[in-house]
Amino acid sequence: MTVEPSDLPTGDSLVRLLSGWLPRQRWFGGKDGPIHDLAIGTATELHPGDPALHHLILDVRQDGATDHYQLLLGVRRELPGHLASVAIGRLEDPEQGITGYVYDAAHDTELTRPLLALMADDRTVGPLTFCRAPGTGIRTDVEGTPIGAEQSNTSLIFGDAYICKLFRRLSPGVSPDLEVNLALSRRGCEHVPSVHGWIELEPGALGAAAAPEGGADPGWDEPVTLALLSEFLRTATDGWQLALTSVRDWFAQPAPPGPPSEGGADDPGAAGGDFAAEAERLGAATAEVHRDLAAAFGVTQAPPELMRRIVFGMHEQLDQVAAAVPQLRPYAPAIREVFDRVSAEAVPLPFQRVHGDYHLGQVLRTDSGWTLLDFEGEPARSPAERRAPAHPLRDVAGMLRSFEYAARFLLVRDADLPPRTADALELRAQAWAERNRAAFCAGYAAAGGPDPEAHAALVRAFEFDKAVYEIRYEASNRPSWLPVPLRSLARLAG
Repeated sequence: MTVEPSDLPTGDSLVRLLSGWLPRQRWFGGKDGPIHDLAIGTATELHPGDPALHHLILDVRQDGATDHYQLLLGVRRELPGHLASVAIGRLEDPEQGITGYVYDAAHDTELTRPLLALMADDRTVGPLTFCRAPGTGIRTDVEGTPIGAEQSNTSLIFGDAYICKLFRRLSPGVSPDLEVNLALSRRGCEHVPSVHGWIELEPGALGAAAAPEGGADPGWDEPVTLALLSEFLRTATDGWQLALTSVRDWFAQPAPPGPPSEGGADDPGAAGGDFAAEAERLGAATAEVHRDLAAAFGVTQAPPELMRRIVFGMHEQLDQVAAAVPQLRPYAPAIREVFDRVSAEAVPLPFQRVHGDYHLGQVLRTDSGWTLLDFEGEPARSPAERRAPAHPLRDVAGMLRSFEYAARFLLVRDADLPPRTADALELRAQAWAERNRAAFCAGYAAAGGPDPEAHAALVRAFEFDKAVYEIRYEASNRPSWLPVPLRSLARLAG
């Protein structure tokens, strides 16, 4: 629904307007509890006049903890209709010198362009540093418009040149996404988009607000990444959508009478949208990125005790989620058995930097091959956990889980199917997942990655741990999706 200017709240306090607006935003992480305090941690004017652009960091206190959110604040005396839906309110604040309509300026093409100019010039404005990657140039003649589908962050597309990810909820230190992409770009990795620039907050700018009672938080004494500007892959296609198209084609394939036969109409390879060749190429690209990550960040030999501690954490997560989600409990004994086996048979293993949240939504198919995106790691993990080295097969397990998701997503979306039809499609989902899992693993091993078949128990443990994580996430955020991981878990734990 479009918001009319006459419907907007009016006040003399920007903080009060933000307190009413912030909880309604998709990227706000504290929707499950009240805001106890909201303050403006930093306020920096980036573009004067009408419209004006201010950069804000909001300190939001909930349940004794403070989170920090980034906001590009636009100010206009008159609000155009196309910005009404992102308006915050009308402000008369002589103390801060802001008068007019205030809104989320990430949606204002007139005010996103200055971000490119500031990065191109390597400018510092107040506590903000705008950086251009060495050896690159940045065009300043293109306007940025946001991608509408994102939730935790906001990405701006600048013409056909760049994509700029604005991190809404800030984490201490340098973003793993920036750190990893810079390192891979410098190595000439063909499977990541090149980095052109970034924005960061000076060390210590959030230290006082972030400090827990009785001491300072050292994590905020490093530069804090606010945004990452990368090459925009204009002709790329999302891996998740490609996989869903393949599943849809397979489900639409007529089922022949009689028993299944390899290569027949009941074989996923016979469907018009067979994905196996792409899955194999994706496996190879994954192994090549893992090789470059190992070269850029090094490899350590993890002792068996570390793997046992990791398995202990897997058990803890399983216990917590099983207590909260009853549907998981029937599968818990089989999952624990796999965890215990890996712990009992633990041996020294090579650990390195990995993607950390690897699935089909994190890859793009371009004209030249597969590209990997978003090295932030799992959103529920701490910054230290996201940066921690891991076994590369953890990423493999994440992608195997994603094939299971793609295979069953359409079944959950069409939940009112007749039972016989649903059962038949579940068998097809299993066949599609198995075919593409095998192809991905074959491509990964052939390109030099550790062979998943030779480490079957470890892959299975990583995969079960990821499935438990998924169940916790879906139960909390997307209950209608909960049957997706549960259906695949029923097969894997059987």
